[in-house]
Amino acid sequence: MKAMILAAGLGTRLRPLTNDRPKALVEVAGKTLLEITLRCLNTFGIRDVIVNVHHFPDMIVDYLKSHDNFGMQIAISLEEVLLDTGGGLKKAGWFFQDGSAGPDEPFLLHNVDVISTIDLGRMVEFHRENNSLATLAVQDRQTSRYLLFDEHGQLCGRRGGGDQPDEIARPCVASRALAFSGIHVLSPRILPQLTEDGAFSIIASYLRLATAGEKILAFPADHDYWRDLGKPENVAQATKDVEQHIVQL
Repeated sequence: MKAMILAAGLGTRLRPLTNDRPKALVEVAGKTLLEITLRCLNTFGIRDVIVNVHHFPDMIVDYLKSHDNFGMQIAISLEEVLLDTGGGLKKAGWFFQDGSAGPDEPFLLHNVDVISTIDLGRMVEFHRENNSLATLAVQDRQTSRYLLFDEHGQLCGRRGGGDQPDEIARPCVASRALAFSGIHVLSPRILPQLTEDGAFSIIASYLRLATAGEKILAFPADHDYWRDLGKPENVAQATKDVEQHIVQL
C-alpha cells in the first residue's frame, strides 16, 4: 500500500516556528512532524510514500537523506507553485499509477500537521468493505469547517462559515455536521476524476463527485486521539500530551 503526505504548505499559522524551516520539520517532543507521520504510516505496513514540498524544499530532501528515508521508499513531488490538496494529489497521481500496486489498491492521503491514534488499518478495511471512492476520518468536535453527512455516512455537503450558506452536494436526510481530520483513504479510481486544474481543494472535488453520485464516506474516529498542529500553541500542547503519556509518538 502507498501513501501521500501533504507537506507543501507555507505553515503561516505556525509562525514564527516556520520562519526558518518548513512545517514538516517543526518538532513535537523532539521529533519532526514528518518523522511522526512517516513512523505512523510505517506502523501500518506502508513503506512507499510520496511527499509534496514547496516551502524550504531542500531542507526536507536533505533531512530525509540524512535519516536514510527512515527505511522507507520516499519520492518527492516538488510544487513550484502551491497546488492545495487536490492539485497536489493530481500532480503526484503518477506515483499511484506506476503499476507497482494493484489497479484497485487504495492509498492514504495524510496531512503532515496532524497527529492521531486513528487505526489506519481499520480505516482501510472500512473503505474496502464499503467500496467507497473516498473515506474520510471524521470526529464530532468543534471546528470552523464542518462537512455534512447523511444518515448513511455519505458526504452530502459542507457547512458555510459566517454568513455563507451551506454548500449542498445532494439532498441530506438527518444530516450530521462533523469535523474532518485530514486523513483520507482513496481509491485510485478518483485520480482520473480530478478534472479541476491548477490549485484546488480536494474537498471541492469530493463535493462535486458526491453530487455525481460517488460514495464519499465518513469513518468515525471519535474515540481516537487527534490534534491539529497548525499553530504554535497546538504544538506546545501536543508536546505536553506526550510528556503526560496521553499519546505516544
